[in-house]
Amino acid sequence: MSSSFGKVAVLFGGTSAEREVSLNSGSRVLAALQGQGIDVHPFDPATQTLDDLKGYDRAFIALHGRHGEDGTIQGALEVMHIPYTGSGVLASALAMDKFRTKLMWQAAGLPVPEYALLNADSDFAEIEEQLGLPLFVKPAREGSSIGVTKVKARGELKAAYEEAAKHDPLVIAEKGVMGGEYTVGIVGDEVLPIIKIEPATEWYDYEAKYNRDDTQYLCPCGLPEAKEMEIRKGALEAFRILGGRGWGRVDFLMDEEGNHYYLEVNTAPGMTDHSLVPMGARVAGMEYPALVRRVLELAAND
Repeated sequence: MSSSFGKVAVLFGGTSAEREVSLNSGSRVLAALQGQGIDVHPFDPATQTLDDLKGYDRAFIALHGRHGEDGTIQGALEVMHIPYTGSGVLASALAMDKFRTKLMWQAAGLPVPEYALLNADSDFAEIEEQLGLPLFVKPAREGSSIGVTKVKARGELKAAYEEAAKHDPLVIAEKGVMGGEYTVGIVGDEVLPIIKIEPATEWYDYEAKYNRDDTQYLCPCGLPEAKEMEIRKGALEAFRILGGRGWGRVDFLMDEEGNHYYLEVNTAPGMTDHSLVPMGARVAGMEYPALVRRVLELAAND
């Protein structure tokens, strides 16, 4: 029954670089829950204080980026004893940090793209030689491809580092794995069908993710069935190694030889009309309102 959820807050907006995406996600989640008769209310941490959450029975986190999916709001909700959607404090913080995610996965024997940490004193020419071209430079703790540069020519790495460092002092250079980009959603214990992403732009940047209508999403993804099942099983393992729970999305890459490499986990996936978890859920037979309700049912405390 809808009344069993009690009074629900949808947290969206916030102060991160992904605010606009979060506003889009949260407004759709809010409408889907309202349409099911749930007592749900909007909450924007950029304009409201945590005190305003007193009296709520459950929180749906549709915040993206810093202070929303990095463990900070999760910790606040823990202190307030309000069950919330998605992963707990530790898993959220780890997944937001692409460097430490890679360390965890490497320790567990999962494949990740070759990478290097960068700082102002790095030997950029040597790293270009070591990783080869193209490579991608990214802030370790940002999402939605913010601050990411594709380096295609020698001598461009330093400028790419400086751009990424505007967003985060922790910067990663990652070997380009160019055989295809894919993603797989997780809801509870269910791993959704894999989606292949084919941007019309050179790579899957912010514009291709949110503002263009010519990005192609293929589901079924075209991988052999045995390979898809292997990757889906590994994605669930990758998610759980970080301590993920509730729901999330695991991104991975394929090389030209058919090898896969896990890239990152999103613990508060987008829920916009361009978002990937709703696409995978629809193919699995779960329409948007049912998906939102299922995620809310999985709300918990650490």
